[in-house]
Amino acid sequence: PIHASMRSLLLLSLLAAVAAETAAPASSASVAWKADDSVAKPEGEQFQFQADVNKLMDIIINSLYSKKEIFLRELISNGSDALDKTRFMSLTDPSVLGEGDTAKLEMKLIADKDKKTLTLIDRGCGMSKEDLINQLGTVAQSGTSSFIEAFSEGADVNLIGQFGVGFYSIYLVADSVAVHSKSNDDDKQWVWESSADSTFSVYEDPGEELGRGTKIVLSLKEDCLEFLEEERLKGLIKRYSEFINFPIYLYTSKEEEEEVPVEEGDEEEESEEDESEEEEDESEEEIDDAEEEEDEAPKTKKVKKTVNDWELINDAKALWTRNPADITDDEYKSFYQSLTKDFGEPLTHTHFSAEGEVEFKSILYIPKEAPYDLYQDYYKKQSNLKLYVRRVMITDEFDELLPRYLGFIKGVVDSDSLPLNVSREMLQQNKVLKVIGKKMTRKALAMIKAMADADKKDGDDEDEEEEKEESEEKEVDEKKDDEEEESKYTKFWKAFGKYIKMGLIEDAANRTRLAKLLRYSTSKSGDKEIGLEEYVANMKEDQKNIYYISGEDKESLLKSPSVEKLLSKDIEIIFMTDSVDEYTVQHLTEFEGKRLINASREGLKLEEGDKDKKREDQYKEMFKPFLDYAKETLGKKVEKVAISKHLVQSPVVVLSADYGWTAQMEKVMKSQAFADQSKFEFMKSKRMFEVNPRHPMIVELNTRIKDGAADDTVKDMITSLYLSAVVAAGYQLTPEDAQDFSDRVGRMVSSGLGVETDAELAPELEVADEPEDAEEEAEDDAEEEEEPAEKDEM
Repeated sequence: PIHASMRSLLLLSLLAAVAAETAAPASSASVAWKADDSVAKPEGEQFQFQADVNKLMDIIINSLYSKKEIFLRELISNGSDALDKTRFMSLTDPSVLGEGDTAKLEMKLIADKDKKTLTLIDRGCGMSKEDLINQLGTVAQSGTSSFIEAFSEGADVNLIGQFGVGFYSIYLVADSVAVHSKSNDDDKQWVWESSADSTFSVYEDPGEELGRGTKIVLSLKEDCLEFLEEERLKGLIKRYSEFINFPIYLYTSKEEEEEVPVEEGDEEEESEEDESEEEEDESEEEIDDAEEEEDEAPKTKKVKKTVNDWELINDAKALWTRNPADITDDEYKSFYQSLTKDFGEPLTHTHFSAEGEVEFKSILYIPKEAPYDLYQDYYKKQSNLKLYVRRVMITDEFDELLPRYLGFIKGVVDSDSLPLNVSREMLQQNKVLKVIGKKMTRKALAMIKAMADADKKDGDDEDEEEEKEESEEKEVDEKKDDEEEESKYTKFWKAFGKYIKMGLIEDAANRTRLAKLLRYSTSKSGDKEIGLEEYVANMKEDQKNIYYISGEDKESLLKSPSVEKLLSKDIEIIFMTDSVDEYTVQHLTEFEGKRLINASREGLKLEEGDKDKKREDQYKEMFKPFLDYAKETLGKKVEKVAISKHLVQSPVVVLSADYGWTAQMEKVMKSQAFADQSKFEFMKSKRMFEVNPRHPMIVELNTRIKDGAADDTVKDMITSLYLSAVVAAGYQLTPEDAQDFSDRVGRMVSSGLGVETDAELAPELEVADEPEDAEEEAEDDAEEEEEPAEKDEM
């Protein structure tokens, strides 16, 4: 990227070059600050900006472009413009094209490793001597711009050049350049030469005649010889100029094997070898002689030779420029494979053109499978979307046109009105970009929504068919087929569902659209996942809220005490089992006027009648001794102890408060490798301990407390119930609570077995030595006794 100061200097220098090469006084003008209109402005002498050509060229060569490889894109773009000019002029004057090879509108590249030169030839309009001096000799003089201005607006000319400095990118890789050019307007062919200094020369070309067009010969620098490699050139052409209108040929060489007749010298050598072999084996000689007599064909051998040929590089077509109605699915598939180098098929695509404030064309694809590293770094810059300007690839390293959560979408965008800087490598931030980004995001979401709608329609049709089926065997077969053949949206959701959830967090403007794309398992959906729209459509008449619960998996959530009341009332519950769901639901508080209620928090907000309220008040009064005693026993571990609205069968449950984290959110935050847990202590929710007033254990404990029979055993029971409820709710026990819980379980087991908690351990079992081990020990002792005796004798 160019610094702001460098860009300012560059623009001033370009203005200077465009204005003039030398200063010239003017007859009358004024150079003054803005002053009061009532005061007469003094006449002043006008001056023109000056430019140091050497410094200006140094800025263009070394500061304008960030990659050396850009030079090839610029040269091919210039050649394409020249060919387009010829094509345009031939519409009214066919003689412009000429005859034979001259009439072929094409470009050719030749890499000569021996001479260290790269040559590009085009059959375009060419340049006369005056054109070479004016267009190549004047920095920032765009021949394309002049050509467009010479014709009326609306002419069918698809030209690329804008700034008149792209040609000078050749000095990124070349020490010197020679431009051979022949124009129909000039009888002679001329050569323009320069070495990136402040001078250039023009002379009549004594070499091979071009007929019409331009031949550019680059003498490459020593550190840029990589651009003479065939594979490197092919890669650059396919990357930047794959969709240029005109064919681009590269002069390639390859080795081939061919059969050639054996010469006399070779025959003598072979006969000598045959004679030596014949002496060794007479029988083989007779066989060989017989074969030679039978075979009258001349002897041949295979040799390798180098074959040179012109290879067409840009065989792909710019599919986005055609009418979608004229393009087949196979063509879209082939284009996707060519664009992405993915051998699979896309899941779906959308082809559209935008008109109005800004015009552009685009084809967007959704891959069938997510890349293996898609979720490893969500915030890395994606390169799946390629930006083209008049079929020339500008960049694929930007994320301004599609938001990050749609980074998995691949495709192309081609616009003539994109705000490019001079190097055509960067986009400038302005209103046009925002408009394009907004339209593309809407189209991408509409493409995904179309898949979701098709999935829903197919599901409704399948349900109707299943109702009509009379045979149970047929129904089973249909279910098996449905399991094997997943819908497009089901595949999409499995691959990219997390990205949609991230979009719901980041994109407030499209949050309503994204909410309709969400899919979750529910207590009534079986193995399928349904959307929020379907959930709302299935709601009971008296149900006003959407209920969900988050956790590890569907099976464990179904057994959670928090959902017992909802299940007993036949209310559908959404199961959120993805870690990102906890973040998503914080930004999705309601859907179509229905509030989202977490079943693991206090207060289910169910519809209650007068009898329900009276019954609750009576329970509170009846179990007040237990509630107060439990709060006193548990202390600061709980915010409050209350009669539960969640429970049906279980005795107790631990819930989260309306504020702070749920049990699942605590797990997610604790799993963050670099999170400072001390900063999040205030977010940890105070726990609510709720009891089931109909459960026999709670009734018995309340009776004992009311009768004054509460002792340490009752405290242990209440604490044990609380700790077990904490584990069941999915919370992680503190180290102190975990040890306490372990001790309590041990005491309960001991009590059930009738074993005293402080009973002594059984004595350790003594193991007798085995006979073999005893013999080995005796032998070792004997050897030890012999060694000192031998030392004494010595």
